[in-house]
Amino acid sequence: MTTSSKITSLSPPHLTAGSTLLSDWGLIMVEGPDAATLLQSQLSNSVLSLQRCYPGSIASGLEAVRLVGYCSPKGRLLASAWVYLCPKNESDEDRFVMFISKDLAVSIAKRLSMYVLRSKVRVSNASDEWDIDGAYALTQDHPVHSIATDAFALRLPDVVDGQQTFSRVLTAKPKLSNAFAQESRFELEQWNNLEVLSAIPRIVLATQEQFVPQMINFESVLGVDFKKGCYPGQEIVARSQYRGAVKRRLQLAHFDTDLASTYLSKPGDELFHSRDVTQPCGMVVLSSPSPSQPGRVNLQVECKLDALEAGEICLGLDGPLLAIDPIPYPLLEI
Repeated sequence: MTTSSKITSLSPPHLTAGSTLLSDWGLIMVEGPDAATLLQSQLSNSVLSLQRCYPGSIASGLEAVRLVGYCSPKGRLLASAWVYLCPKNESDEDRFVMFISKDLAVSIAKRLSMYVLRSKVRVSNASDEWDIDGAYALTQDHPVHSIATDAFALRLPDVVDGQQTFSRVLTAKPKLSNAFAQESRFELEQWNNLEVLSAIPRIVLATQEQFVPQMINFESVLGVDFKKGCYPGQEIVARSQYRGAVKRRLQLAHFDTDLASTYLSKPGDELFHSRDVTQPCGMVVLSSPSPSQPGRVNLQVECKLDALEAGEICLGLDGPLLAIDPIPYPLLEI
């Protein structure tokens, strides 16, 4: 995720509401009469029942927004994305908008294009034409996120941070607009921190093909539809679920030490257990400094379940010890 330097203080307004440019997010568009058919055959979640939304409005809820994964034939996640259906107008053809990690947008758009063949569908990486903005606010304040008439926007699941609950909105707007938000260090750290605390993983280049969906709780955050048709890696994903073969899971964790000022954790960093320093027991999925708690870094980590039972887990061979925190949702059981 976007890296920003550690801060030692943050004024309350930046903690409770703000918006920032997200330079590490990109956009893919899939358009045409056969767009839904193409995505349905490639993604881990169904897109057939998505409610139509239109530019200038905010898509919200499971009926309009889906978390999706794109797997390799071996069932490993090549990418994750937030998808919604946003045609130009009521009479126009389907257009799916995918918010995705920018460092994956080119390769994923190219891979999807390989399966177009004679279908009436166009796949394009639009990351260079659109800026992605993240806005957040306390839900108790009943925030109204203003959206330009030509913007794409979707609401992400709310996030609990301590005693507060935040709403979040992803927005894409043409780069030519002069009114779009700029990247702010304060707001960026808070956005990244909320993304980590959501315990909803996002695949970036450093973690591409590292995880079967269940290893990072992807099915438990509604990123997998086990009743939809086939897609790449579907047999492996289904086998992992129904045979109970998942021995690794996503956890929330943190370290709170003076090392926070100098030790930068990033996606793909390995974790090691005190009983076995010869091979890693897990990996960082996402991380962010905590704006409200200077010296603390929050992380999403993928980890072996047996490593959590006893002993200590370190970030790297010589990094800080991690404290494991509860995730904010139950794991899906079938």
